Amino acid sequence: MKEPLCLIGSDSEEQLCVLKEAKAILEKITQPVVVVSVVGLYRTGKSYLMNRLARKQTGFALGNTIESKTKGIWMWCVPHPTISDHTLVLLDTEGLGDVDKGDEKHDTWIFCLAVLLSSTLVYNSLGVIDNMALEKLHYVSELTENIRVKAHMSRDEDESAEFMRVFPSFIWTVRDFTLILEKDNQPITADQYLESALVLRHGNSDKIERFNLPRRCLRNYFAERKCFVFPRPTSDENLRKIEDVKEEDLDPRFLKQAQEFCSYVFSNAKPKTVTGGRTLTGTVLGSLAEVYVEAIRRGRVPCLENAVKTLAQIQNGKAVEQAVQVYINQMFISLSLPMDPAELSDLHQQAERKAIEVFISTSFNDAEQKAQMDLMGQIQSEYEGLCHQNQEECIRVCKSKLTRVFAPLEEALSEGSFMRPGGYQEYRSTVKRLTQEYRSYTDGQLMNEKVLTEYLNAKEKFAKNILAADQRLTEAEQKTEVERLRMQAVEQRQKGLEKQNGLKEQMLKDQQRTYEQHLNQLMERMEREHKRAQEDNERVMQAKLNEQRVLLEQGFQDKANQMNRQIEGLKNEMRNHDDSKRSTFSKVVENVGTAAALFLPGIIPKAFGAIASFFSSWF
Repeated sequence: MKEPLCLIGSDSEEQLCVLKEAKAILEKITQPVVVVSVVGLYRTGKSYLMNRLARKQTGFALGNTIESKTKGIWMWCVPHPTISDHTLVLLDTEGLGDVDKGDEKHDTWIFCLAVLLSSTLVYNSLGVIDNMALEKLHYVSELTENIRVKAHMSRDEDESAEFMRVFPSFIWTVRDFTLILEKDNQPITADQYLESALVLRHGNSDKIERFNLPRRCLRNYFAERKCFVFPRPTSDENLRKIEDVKEEDLDPRFLKQAQEFCSYVFSNAKPKTVTGGRTLTGTVLGSLAEVYVEAIRRGRVPCLENAVKTLAQIQNGKAVEQAVQVYINQMFISLSLPMDPAELSDLHQQAERKAIEVFISTSFNDAEQKAQMDLMGQIQSEYEGLCHQNQEECIRVCKSKLTRVFAPLEEALSEGSFMRPGGYQEYRSTVKRLTQEYRSYTDGQLMNEKVLTEYLNAKEKFAKNILAADQRLTEAEQKTEVERLRMQAVEQRQKGLEKQNGLKEQMLKDQQRTYEQHLNQLMERMEREHKRAQEDNERVMQAKLNEQRVLLEQGFQDKANQMNRQIEGLKNEMRNHDDSKRSTFSKVVENVGTAAALFLPGIIPKAFGAIASFFSSWF
């Protein structure tokens, strides 16, 4: 994208909506996306930070008046500077707390959407992190009221752990920071400054509860927290035209912080995932935005579990359609019928591999592999159709060659040239010579022996008539010749059968290869998702352990004990997650094997052996 576009705006009825032009751009992004969104009060310089991440001087509208320039959520997709084959999606949100809007609920939904769509959330504020700054972040306190992870949760489930798994990492950027980072006359880091601002107070009064609530939410819902403090970038006069200010005219301390901020985001922001470690592509991200916005329009609370199910319905049909089209396109790039079956098989293998890659990258939560079964069946149908076309084209070419080569024989037969003494030997010699000539012309052609067999079978009655009319042969010689003709016909049919058996063997190899390709790529994706889910669990566990330590240090023994129960629950969950890996993978192999039984019957005897070999390589 050369410049940002509005992703989520408002329609004529002031309802949130996803803009088609921006959605169309996301539809084309089949790479994993790292999504960084910025939120904060209006006129705090959010857009400038996003332009720095895009490594551009201009892009997101900055403005130089008290009027908020950004409306809705704007998107800028750029190649990720450090992770190959990934796209960096920057989301610049409408400024919160704009007095001209007078719509607090609108701000809440903008904040919630930024949280739901991003893998890293940047909260931008001015001055210092104090109680007033935290009170302005009351949107965090409302997250659990406006977002659900699961449609139904049991009483025993740790809600904060569920949010931690799916919520983005959190970066607080403090602009125009003028204080010295010291505490008790000792220097502290920006991260320590943030954590000291999140210390809870003891007591149970309403006032203390209001004080603790935003701090507790930040600690409980965001497993990774980071802070950057920026001095004022330049003079007031230059700030009014910041887009035109050169790097050398900016405060070196500001530049240093900006570079460290960008470097941190590029190195640490992870690809966007949803529950189960499923990584999103741009295509899925666009659909996810639509699902969330539609829930808000209908007055519902966005639910991640329901969104994943809806996305699966939307994406998997598209994924199969796109993958089949890729297969067809790849086949026809090099297809030139008739062609050797082995060459057609190799072409099929390459096209199928690319088709499966497209399917794996664009499908979503195909839990029971129903979409992959559909893809397997459609590709096999397309391939069988091409094999049939290849055979028909081979037959056409061979018949054309045969007609030309055997034209002298046909002419001699029509003129009765062989119906005389000695004519049979001449007929035999002619057939033998022309057969050799035909084979030399059609050597390597798929159906040459089948066409020749049918032709020679059709000529058997002529051969017998010529043999009967040849008075030079004795009765015994004629009987011998009849037997020889019979044996010759058997041999010719055998040659045709050998060719057909070769074709069947090739088809079986293709089916086995298809089964293995589908299973291999599916298992690779599941392994990636399992690894990412495991990382999320470990991240949440570490956050809980850190929080428990801090609670104990600050004298919150009861809360630390409650945290201990949550930690034990997480440990059990992680153990169960590891134990379920083998059973899940076994079910996947079984499902793909079921598809193979339907569409690739030739691999059935080998499928059970494949299960053992796959498990030996994956565990």
